[in-house]
Amino acid sequence: MPDADSARATAREAIALLTGAAGFTEHRPPPRPLPPDGPLGWAGYDAARERASARTGEEESVVYGTGVVGDRACVLLSFEFGFLGGSLGRNTGDRLAAAYELALTRRLPLLALVATGGSRMQEGMVALTQLQRVAAASTRLRAAGLPQIAVVRDPTTGGGWATVGAGADVVLALPGAQVGFAGSRVRPPDADPSAYSAEGQFAAGQVDAVVPADELAAAVTQWLRALGPHEDLPAAPVPRALPTAGAEPTAGAEPPSGAGTGSTAGVSTGAGATPSGAGTGSTAGVSTGAGAGTASAAGGGAVAPLPETGREAVARARDPRRPRAEAYLADYFAVRLPLHGDRSGATDPGLLCGLGLRADGQPVAYVAQCGTPTRPAGYRAAARTVRLADRLGVPVLTLVDTPGAANDAEAERAGAGAAIADTFAAIAAARVPVTTLVIGEGGSGGALALAAPDNTHVTVDSYFSVIAPELAAAILKRPPSETGATADQLRLRPQDLVDLGFARSIAG
Repeated sequence: MPDADSARATAREAIALLTGAAGFTEHRPPPRPLPPDGPLGWAGYDAARERASARTGEEESVVYGTGVVGDRACVLLSFEFGFLGGSLGRNTGDRLAAAYELALTRRLPLLALVATGGSRMQEGMVALTQLQRVAAASTRLRAAGLPQIAVVRDPTTGGGWATVGAGADVVLALPGAQVGFAGSRVRPPDADPSAYSAEGQFAAGQVDAVVPADELAAAVTQWLRALGPHEDLPAAPVPRALPTAGAEPTAGAEPPSGAGTGSTAGVSTGAGATPSGAGTGSTAGVSTGAGAGTASAAGGGAVAPLPETGREAVARARDPRRPRAEAYLADYFAVRLPLHGDRSGATDPGLLCGLGLRADGQPVAYVAQCGTPTRPAGYRAAARTVRLADRLGVPVLTLVDTPGAANDAEAERAGAGAAIADTFAAIAAARVPVTTLVIGEGGSGGALALAAPDNTHVTVDSYFSVIAPELAAAILKRPPSETGATADQLRLRPQDLVDLGFARSIAG
């Protein structure tokens, strides 16, 4: 499939790129002839449709059916931009609704390859209301616990982006694609064009990954494996505790596009356990981790003894040499598929979310704090991840490590309180098992929002407290010299957390 600066792929070329030799079986809804020149009697509409059909070989702007991507069966729908700009009319709506119904009936994931300019003006309100049909069909698929993936091609604008595209559970984009609600001819003349690009939407947290065309099949295969549908998956195992020796010197999130070993392609693999369909060491941003998804609740090298005092517990949790979220995720998963952004225009690089595959193929959703104050966008992304996993029946792993929620003015304006409340609610409402490991700082409610009630575990270099000892001492008007004694009073050490009934175990 060409990138945006090349000739556009046809609907069938886009399908073939993903299904390859496995093939594709096309379906068609029952025919419903339009009145002459369409529902509005738009002069020349029939002739325009005939020219579009002769040029593309298609009867409408959408092709749909069943196919196999990698080793996973799915329903595919693909837009033909050459047919009246991939626009949505009544017959397009028939095909889209039929594709969603086919996925529902056969209990298959839906994969949409989108390239559209929006609703078809020659059909007026009849065309516009197709968006409501698509939204209703998508809602039924969600209620049935079936995943939806969108691959947005060039261009994806208007109502097609606002329903089939942005409404999917996972949104992947081709590099350089024009993506946005406003098309190029209807946006303000002074608008920043980067905001309407795949990369701009990724930066704004509206797209999960930007994937080059030649890496798309592998990425989609892994997403299909992770998203399911699944039945009766066990709880996520507790990660093994990692020793401080050899850990990364600083905390950090997965690098953004083009930085270090990461990329917007959104697939990371652990060394030594690469499931089928995942590459290694390519320019796709497939990064190798320290582990191979072999984590367990025991073993893992020389773990430090328990801290003797509260002050020591805090110091060890704040030690920049201890292992952070990235190290734990690399050790736990063979493949990671990041979910990027809060879908409200923001991201938090200090919080990692996504789905992963362990060495045995088990999918687990993850939410991991990276040792920084968590921002509202991070909490919204966490809630999004937990709710998606819950709907699809995928167990959740959370890694807690934050001094607390971000408390600056910008965070307050961005809705910190509401975002934290929503994360508490997502965890509380989850029907799938949630497993939590506290790997560093457990700073008050900003950390507790990600902790699983009755299934939280701690490492020896962690602590959890209602308030930081320094702040507690200040509130109590104690001198700084008494901060250590205050930490002891708070009973925040790992062994204290087990004794208090907050933690179930100390991971070894």
